[in-house]
Amino acid sequence: MGLWRVFYADWQMECCGTPFSVGDEVTWPLLLDEGGETLGGGWSGAIAEITATAEHVRDDGAEMRVLRADDGLVVALSADPGDGAASDGDGTWPGPGRRVTRSGLLTVERHGARWPETTGTVRTIHLVRQDFAEIAPGSRTREPVPASRSSEAVDRCPKWFGGGGVGVLAELHVPGPHP
Repeated sequence: MGLWRVFYADWQMECCGTPFSVGDEVTWPLLLDEGGETLGGGWSGAIAEITATAEHVRDDGAEMRVLRADDGLVVALSADPGDGAASDGDGTWPGPGRRVTRSGLLTVERHGARWPETTGTVRTIHLVRQDFAEIAPGSRTREPVPASRSSEAVDRCPKWFGGGGVGVLAELHVPGPHP
């Protein structure tokens, strides 16, 4: 049994998601952002530390690394196999069946490969807002403003976000491994 904080980005929900409420059972494909740099970082209260067994999974010829925790959490690692970020510190990826510890922001990922899924019950939902500013005067490119993120407890995740809403941070209760 585990309780995990998961960030569900606005664009992921608006494109391909189904709104959910507190108390709903959901099944999500999860990706671990090991750098925690989503929306400019600053997620200290939401960073997960996962100790799990590493697996290698193939999807349409692409290889991904997956962590399968004892409590039923299943999460893909975000780095490429050639990227040392997901390595054991020696530039190599963890071998299948090996226990590893990783930390980062858990995110719902509905694009790219067919990611493994985790099933759990939503315990809380916080609507996340973030301010953005032009990277240069007159630029149409914007970046997150440091320390401008805020959240508000809600009972239901919206399908469409506005007013600075960038997603939700949901607390997911994972009851245990699923066969």
